Amino acid sequence: MSQQDRSSLPTRYGVIGKPISHSKSPAIHTVFAQQTKQALTYAAFEVEEADLEAFVREFFAGGGGGLNVTAPHKQGVFALAQVTTPRASLARAANTLYLDAKGHLVGDNTDGAGLLGDLAQNHGVKIAGKRLLMLGAGGATRGVLAAIADLPAAERPATITVANRTLEKAEALATDFAGKLSVTASSYAQAGETCYDILINGTSAGFGGELPPLSPAALGEGCCCYDMMY
Repeated sequence: MSQQDRSSLPTRYGVIGKPISHSKSPAIHTVFAQQTKQALTYAAFEVEEADLEAFVREFFAGGGGGLNVTAPHKQGVFALAQVTTPRASLARAANTLYLDAKGHLVGDNTDGAGLLGDLAQNHGVKIAGKRLLMLGAGGATRGVLAAIADLPAAERPATITVANRTLEKAEALATDFAGKLSVTASSYAQAGETCYDILINGTSAGFGGELPPLSPAALGEGCCCYDMMY
C-alpha cells in the first residue's frame, strides 16, 4: 500500500468492553501503525451494555474506522451488525466491527482463527483427535467453536465439552451448533469427572483474580491449558 493510499484510510479506532482497563490493544495497535507508517489513534472505551448501541452508532457516524470488541459485548454487537461474516454468523458473536463500501456495519469474528493459529504455529499443539474442554459459554467460546466447525472432520477434536456456571447457557450454545459440531454441555462439577487433553478458558473470571471452579482431576497427563483472557 502506498503512502497516498494510507493517507486516505480512517484514523480513529478502538476497543470496547467492560472492564477494559486491562486491554493491551491500544499499545499493540500503536506499534502496528508505526510499523506500517499509518497515522491513527486507537483508544480503549469502557461501555455499559445499556449504552452499547448508541456508542457504536456514534463512533462510526463520527468517522471511526473500526472497533475491536471484548467481553461482555461480543453477542451484543453481533445483533447490531447489518452484515456478518460466515464465521461470525456461525458463532453468533463478533469481536470486530467496521463499515463496508456501502456503509453497512459489518461484524466479524477472529477469535477462533487466532486461537487455533496460536496453538498450532506458536505452541505446536494440535487439536485433532484430542479431548477438548472449553470453559465459559460466551462470545469467546462461540468464536472458537465456529472456527473448529470450519475444519475438516479429521482435524477436529475427538470430543468437545463446554462447561459453564449456568448449565442452561452451555446447553443453548450446544443447541446453536447442532448439525455443525457435536458439543456436550456440562456444569463445572460434571466436567471435573473426565480427563481432557486441552483446556481453554474462555471466561472472564481472571478479570477479578478468580479461577473457574474446576477440579484438577480434569487435567489429563500433559494437558495443554490456554487462557484466552489476559
